[in-house]
Amino acid sequence: MKKRNAILIIAVIVLLDQLLKIYVKTNFFYGESRPILGQWFRLHFIENNGMAWGWKFNLQWGKLLLTLFRLVAVIWGSFYIARIIREKRPAGLVLCVALIYAGAMGNLIDSIFYGLIFDKGAAMDPAYTLQGYGGLASFSTSGYGSLFHGNVVDMIYCPIFHGTLPNWVPFWGGENFEFFSMVFNIADASISVGVFILLIFSKRFFNKTRSDLGRLQAEQ
Repeated sequence: MKKRNAILIIAVIVLLDQLLKIYVKTNFFYGESRPILGQWFRLHFIENNGMAWGWKFNLQWGKLLLTLFRLVAVIWGSFYIARIIREKRPAGLVLCVALIYAGAMGNLIDSIFYGLIFDKGAAMDPAYTLQGYGGLASFSTSGYGSLFHGNVVDMIYCPIFHGTLPNWVPFWGGENFEFFSMVFNIADASISVGVFILLIFSKRFFNKTRSDLGRLQAEQ
């Protein structure tokens, strides 16, 4: 894969991710849900101050550490993508790394800047749980947080199945069940798709890489 193609993929994903986040952030009330394709695909606005899929650190300084970790990962990723393109690694490998990189970049932008540029954001209570806010958020020079302490905006919600489990199901019979209750964003999806493809085809990618390197050494 050529360098300009990788850059284009990253730029498109980051742009779409940020456009959707800004739209939801400024047009949805916190916790608001709107159906897009029936009830199984919705936009449901929440925020998180932790890792993808709503994971979080139960430490006051955890948010700063996480943001700095993301920043270091993105900087390292920039050099890694440039290297594997220069070494003419398999296009599938470059694509996977570009997807993961774009996702990390998308969430990093939220973490670094959203606390500065929006007037409202979910705040953490003593139990380390984010609490929502009233009204619509808007751009403001008086942000809700400081640099590196912004919340990541999530909105994609796909509750494919919601119902009560049959009584014969061990342990959970008779309880309410929802398949895929995660709320995520385009950046999270990009990371997940990149990792999934990489895991599925890693043997092919890296065997081809070793084969190409062996051929180059033989030619020399």
